[in-house]
Amino acid sequence: MKPYSQLRAMLAITKASFRAIFRSPSAVIFGFAFPLIFILVFGFIGGNGRTQTYKVAIEENADTANALYKALVNTQGVSIIRYKDKDSLTDDMEKGKLAGIINIQKNVSGNPPYNFTLKSTNSSNDKWPQFKTLVESVINQLSNQFYRDRPAYASFDFDPKRDIFEIRQYKSIDFILPGQLGFSLLASGVFGVAFMFFNLRNTLVLKRFFATPISRTHIILGEMLSRVLFQILTAIVIILLGHFFFGFTLIHGFNTFFNMLVLSFIGLIVFMGFGFIVSGLATSDNTIPPFANLITLPQFLIGGTFFSVSVFPVWLQWIAKIMPLTHLNEALRDVAFEGKSLWDVKIEIGILLLWGVIVYAVAVKVFKWE
Repeated sequence: MKPYSQLRAMLAITKASFRAIFRSPSAVIFGFAFPLIFILVFGFIGGNGRTQTYKVAIEENADTANALYKALVNTQGVSIIRYKDKDSLTDDMEKGKLAGIINIQKNVSGNPPYNFTLKSTNSSNDKWPQFKTLVESVINQLSNQFYRDRPAYASFDFDPKRDIFEIRQYKSIDFILPGQLGFSLLASGVFGVAFMFFNLRNTLVLKRFFATPISRTHIILGEMLSRVLFQILTAIVIILLGHFFFGFTLIHGFNTFFNMLVLSFIGLIVFMGFGFIVSGLATSDNTIPPFANLITLPQFLIGGTFFSVSVFPVWLQWIAKIMPLTHLNEALRDVAFEGKSLWDVKIEIGILLLWGVIVYAVAVKVFKWE
């Protein structure tokens, strides 16, 4: 008689649970449908940048003691930023956050009194044409105000062929897709695990498992493995769909793709811990959604899913930066677009792992078998 194999029993549970997941409408909706719908919407919207703004940087040596600079500062919809960190300036230019870099200098020849220059990138093609028109309007207004014979208050030295630099563009899908992937992992980890183990306990399936020689550890591992396989498959579909249909950036190809899957695995394991907590605290099917939403909804709204955490007030940014989904989203974006390695995002991974230790410590205390 062959000895009982815990591994084979665990894999049998994994296979059965994996099939059950695909038969669950909620699992398919939260795992595939919702993220794909958002990706399709934002993918078709397109756009080279995340927002249509007129943020501009000013050169360090620019002359700011003139009417043109003051007029631009006071122009509605224009925000002039003086960068101290060149890396931040380069990053914002690459991601299309700026309409361009401006410089205002006195003309030593005397007429016109100021030279105005603008430099930008192809990542801001949706911004610099409008900003150029706005600057020309401001110059005309100042010319009418200061000169009767209407000479130009400033010469606008700008040639798109010379002053627009070609760079790798940061598209809306580069921001949206990692957020939707993170949302899919969070929703599946929390809701999926919570409902799964509560139903196994409520329908006495766990008691039937106890009648077999399989250990409790292998029961949990088997169910977890099925959830991991399902979500990794979801992650693969989401990433490849975004890459091949909407141009989602995988800067280092397969290496970037693999690193994103590793991050997805780490994030999912952490989020499943929340699911174990919810299943342990829930007393009925009706109490699972409130508990689960209490965990997922704040992270979904302010965890950098749809827009950058930087748009929030400072006090809310502090809260957002505590949440595990925020760090998963940031790590996914840094790996995909910036080309960072897993070691480069070790801080985000470390915070996720710290959350994992805390969450599973709580889960062990509150998880119920019966």
